[in-house]
Amino acid sequence: MEMVTMHRLNVPLPGREYEILIERGLLDKVGKRCRAVLMRASRIALITDSNVGPLYADRVKQSLEESRFQVKVITIPAGETSKSPEMLAMLWEELMAFGITRTDAIAALGGGVVGDLAGFAAATILRGIDYVQIPTTLLAQVDSSVGGKVAVDLKAGKNLAGAFWQPRMVVMDPDVLETLSDKTFADGMAEVIKYGCIWDASFFEMLDACGSREGVMQVIEQVLHICCAIKSEVVLQDEHDTGLRMILNFGHTLGHAYEKAYNYETYTHGEAVAAGMCRAAELGVKLGRTPADVPEKIISIVKKFGLPDCIACSMEDYRAAIGLDKKGQGDRISLIVLPELGKAQPIKLKKTELLDSIREP
Repeated sequence: MEMVTMHRLNVPLPGREYEILIERGLLDKVGKRCRAVLMRASRIALITDSNVGPLYADRVKQSLEESRFQVKVITIPAGETSKSPEMLAMLWEELMAFGITRTDAIAALGGGVVGDLAGFAAATILRGIDYVQIPTTLLAQVDSSVGGKVAVDLKAGKNLAGAFWQPRMVVMDPDVLETLSDKTFADGMAEVIKYGCIWDASFFEMLDACGSREGVMQVIEQVLHICCAIKSEVVLQDEHDTGLRMILNFGHTLGHAYEKAYNYETYTHGEAVAAGMCRAAELGVKLGRTPADVPEKIISIVKKFGLPDCIACSMEDYRAAIGLDKKGQGDRISLIVLPELGKAQPIKLKKTELLDSIREP
């Protein structure tokens, strides 16, 4: 009989230390894990969405109830449109109707939308209560569930109202990835590939050798652990996104332009980031900051995982996204470039200079 091994990763933020747990079958043990860190809580609001809820909410609810939690399941419509101020206000009212107190907690069961929205609800209800992340997509497991960034979207753009609010624990069950569509799995692979681009060239090569969803799933616990370890290391050095943490936005400045240009409907976040990384690498070469062979390596790997290497975008869309980018300060913006594969560096550019570089010659 094969021995099941749990991967544990400690995130030792001063005063807000928490663990990331990675293990197949862990979804059925959520109650015990939550009870160990939420000793004073009597109620947990389990927030999920209309896609994930029917698959996993009953299992998680039963596990929590077996550990003596009173549980209320709150289901939001699946999709980015639920990450709104209106939905946040609805959650506040639902939480208060449930009788939530400052010693109780929220559990976010779903992808990035659920995690961001539930986390922001936890950060703001009663001036802040505990929450646990139970991410069910690859994108959420390697990115949005770790690091404490929580937010909702505004009409002006994504994630423009939010907070930094660290979870008490992150619980990852790789088995839930089996129910993802190929498109949703590929969406997460963009962020996985990003970690290789910005931090670990050997990890990039490992992913390139895996070459497919099936190859990645054979080593998925290791992949999740490496990605979370990289993000945790970056967050520990720069929790509030004022320096090093900006490298996690490699491909995102241009990626957000692609998302906004198509009203967040045509391309997923991962697809937009994949194309953004390819274009950012090309810009890095154009600016003399990136070796000439790097863009082709990134283009090759994103294509292997069914992701686009380019997306059409007008200068008006670029201008709008860059103007709203949270990395912008005054008339300047930070663009993340790769001095070599596996290393990233933010460089300050005038927004007009970046726009001029984007223009086709």
